[in-house]
Amino acid sequence: MFTIDDLADRLGGYLPDDEIQQVKRAFYYAEQAHDGQQRRSGEPYVTHPLAVANILANMHMDHQSLMAAMLHDVIEDTGVSREALEAQFGEAVAELVDGVSKLTQITFEDKAVAQAENFQKMVMAMSRDIRVIIVKLADRLHNMRTLGALRPDKKRRIARETLEIYARIAGRLGINTIRVELEDLSFQAIHPMRAERIKRAVASARGNRRSTMRQIQTSLQRRLDEDDLTGSVVGRQKHLLSIYRKMHDQRKPFAEIMDVFGFRIITDSVDNCYRVLGAVHNLYKPVPGRFKDYIAIPKANGYQSLHTTLFGPSGMPIEVQIRTREMEAMANNGIAAHWLYKAGQTERPIAAGSHARAREWVRGLLEMQRHAGDSLEFIEHVKNDLFPDDVYIFTPKGDIMELPQGATAVDFAYSVHTDIGNSCIACRIDRHLAPLSTPLESGQTLEIITAPGARPNLAWLNFVITAKARSAIRHALKSQQRSEAIQLGRRLLNRALGSFETSLEKLPPERLPALLEELDLKTEDDLLETIGLGTRLAHATARRLVARELTSDVDTGASDDPLERLLEDSPHNGPIVINGSESMAISFARCCHPLPGDPVIGHLSIGKGIVVHRHECGNLDELRDDPDKLVSLTWSKQIDQDFPVPLRIEVETRRGLIAELASLITDADANIERIGIEERDARLSIVNLTILVKGRVHLARIIKRLRNLNHIGRIVRARN
Repeated sequence: MFTIDDLADRLGGYLPDDEIQQVKRAFYYAEQAHDGQQRRSGEPYVTHPLAVANILANMHMDHQSLMAAMLHDVIEDTGVSREALEAQFGEAVAELVDGVSKLTQITFEDKAVAQAENFQKMVMAMSRDIRVIIVKLADRLHNMRTLGALRPDKKRRIARETLEIYARIAGRLGINTIRVELEDLSFQAIHPMRAERIKRAVASARGNRRSTMRQIQTSLQRRLDEDDLTGSVVGRQKHLLSIYRKMHDQRKPFAEIMDVFGFRIITDSVDNCYRVLGAVHNLYKPVPGRFKDYIAIPKANGYQSLHTTLFGPSGMPIEVQIRTREMEAMANNGIAAHWLYKAGQTERPIAAGSHARAREWVRGLLEMQRHAGDSLEFIEHVKNDLFPDDVYIFTPKGDIMELPQGATAVDFAYSVHTDIGNSCIACRIDRHLAPLSTPLESGQTLEIITAPGARPNLAWLNFVITAKARSAIRHALKSQQRSEAIQLGRRLLNRALGSFETSLEKLPPERLPALLEELDLKTEDDLLETIGLGTRLAHATARRLVARELTSDVDTGASDDPLERLLEDSPHNGPIVINGSESMAISFARCCHPLPGDPVIGHLSIGKGIVVHRHECGNLDELRDDPDKLVSLTWSKQIDQDFPVPLRIEVETRRGLIAELASLITDADANIERIGIEERDARLSIVNLTILVKGRVHLARIIKRLRNLNHIGRIVRARN
């Protein structure tokens, strides 16, 4: 069994004696605290923190991280308090232990919520000290190595969480050794039979291809020696999950997966990396399009290497990675290399850069956490952020931005700054104007065009793919919806209070706080928002505020039709003016497509606010029995916006008619949004058009022009 003395011997290779003694003291403290506790396997519990510390020792982590590994379960599983740990080992170690410790078990209705809450706590701890996540990853790795004592269903649940969150975080931080092992252990727990079959197939293939692999390795090493290039060639094999994903995605059996094995060439300088690349390309022909230079443009997690694929003997593809020793350390340990170099008091730029990038990523997580509606929404954002293939985009100043494959200009804008994303209106890709939804490709130069007062568009959510952009857009839209709903709610409530010859400003000061307390609302804005979104009726709220009951049987002399009664103009019941720019609190019904100039009526729809209908819309018949949800509306005299309207046109079938219609509509200063043809018979067709117009007068002018065309029959405003 691995002991504390064995660990101390290993630590002697990179830590001073006084720090090793502190690690040993933390172990003995944990051993005493966990005395009598056992793991499910029957081993003493202290073997777990010792194993976690050993994993961190492999990564050359600092002594405080190793002490936190020894003590990480003490607060949760024993009677020791955080204050006691701080008194014994200092604030830094106590802070690390507290960050790694799990949440006190709260009873959640859903296990997914519990996991999300735990992850949120971990993000907060990471923001204070990034070492928290490294200790947590080591803790999870040892737990995955010892899953055998658990029930199969619990194994699968833990393995899925590991695969979805912890393995991806390890990859995001560049800790490749932990990522690969977490992925393979998770795969074996979720699909044990598939993992076993692939493992046997790899072992068999290794035997069958051993002579070929030895021949390739020897020829690569010989070429380096002939060219006087320093470097060692080592063989490697893809890990189980990587092979399985390739089989699954490409729908190929194992026998057809040729690049199960590859080679890594480790040299001593960046200059030699490129010289080695030239040497191997002279030895074997490169596969076109399969070269990637991660040295010139490193990955976000600090990974650097040259990747190339070669045509080997018998056409077998060979994957070759070329890197320096420092790059190899970064590829295996990622952000942990920061402490590896600090231990030697010679911090390299590559490790410092990794640490800075990791902190930037954590800051991004905190921003997403602030914008997310709840913990589940936040964790979905994080899953989407971890960790797709990348494209590299240049800013106009020549800086490089890394984005996921398929990212758009809007993703780029939000990655620069949230304010730039919120105010972007257009973009130039390689100096040419392009749609914001255009997927970006590596090497492009992108310029974002912004405008003051611009706002995010709901349609952006259909094409953005980065978690930061999606989270920021939703947050901005929620804020915009709340602001507009509060304004609309104030207008509706004051309008309703006008029936009692009062207003919000004239109410006795104690009335509103009393109602808010009764309704369990915190502020006046919360009340107005619920009214503006249609979840609370303005008339009912007004009655409660004035503390008077209205009798529904009083004869006011008004019409019995609620729509007609609503249209009556009175000093306190005037219509609400709409200008078409209210994007969140007021929407326009798709059943009747109202236009400026149409008599309109509003319906309060829960969660949507006011939905505007034409007065003669058939769907309003169902609402006449609920007049409190109907709102009198009128159009503003100054509207500068296009509105969609569908037309149904009967035409005689002939060549060139559609082009003629399109030309006439364009000349009338309107745009065609959609066009379709349904053939009634050989001579008569129906053209369905959706055009964008300024209002009812503009539409009438267009219809008049259309009727002047030959072969045009009936033209009607269509209804959905």
